Amino acid sequence: MLIRVINPNTTASMTALIEASARAVAGPGVVVEGITPAMGPASIESHYDEALAVPGLLAEVAAGERAGADGYVIACFGDPGLDAAREIAAGPVVGIAEAAMHAATLLGRGFSVVTTLSRTTGRALDLAHRYAPAGACKGVWACDIPVLRLEHDPAVLPRVVELARTALARDGSDVIVLGCAGMATLCADVSAALGVPVVDGVAAATVLVQSLVTLGLRTSKRDEYASPPAKAYTGLLAEFSRH
Repeated sequence: MLIRVINPNTTASMTALIEASARAVAGPGVVVEGITPAMGPASIESHYDEALAVPGLLAEVAAGERAGADGYVIACFGDPGLDAAREIAAGPVVGIAEAAMHAATLLGRGFSVVTTLSRTTGRALDLAHRYAPAGACKGVWACDIPVLRLEHDPAVLPRVVELARTALARDGSDVIVLGCAGMATLCADVSAALGVPVVDGVAAATVLVQSLVTLGLRTSKRDEYASPPAKAYTGLLAEFSRH
């Protein structure tokens, strides 16, 4: 089984971190490939970044189809391009926010999200409304540490632990969801400090894709997620034309 874990930003060191998190939970016989797109933003911290990450992401899904990939993880908590990727992939495609929030609802009556910048909290709430039962997401908290600092800043772990502890107390939640792929390596330490389940979406999405492939399940192509209609694209998007 081949699972492509696509980091929609272009920072290779973050892709390596994401790939390690995915490989740590992959089962026997599962090959995990961490993928860095050839184009896109260095990090995704705005709607603008997210929109411009999608072409590079979709190009990597298309490349995965040619390489025989069985499924895909979109390793950004905004789940950019998720619906579009499902239209062009034969196998299952799962976003890390989607997987983490679904997993969290199985572990407690409510969860809180700890994410990066405050400007991204609205997007996380939008996704919670899509993925989780009403009221399951008790709150979204921002540590206000930029994505590219997560890997190297020693202040990250204590800040995330402190914020998660506050979220548990004020929200009355039972589970913490880490709201950035760059936080994947913090999962065990945060859980140990708090004594509650802490969900890393990269690991959760990898296991979910693996399970769907094992079950022989794919995205339905009956209607909305059918292949996109053939048409020409122009300018910088010419290579995305479909025939």
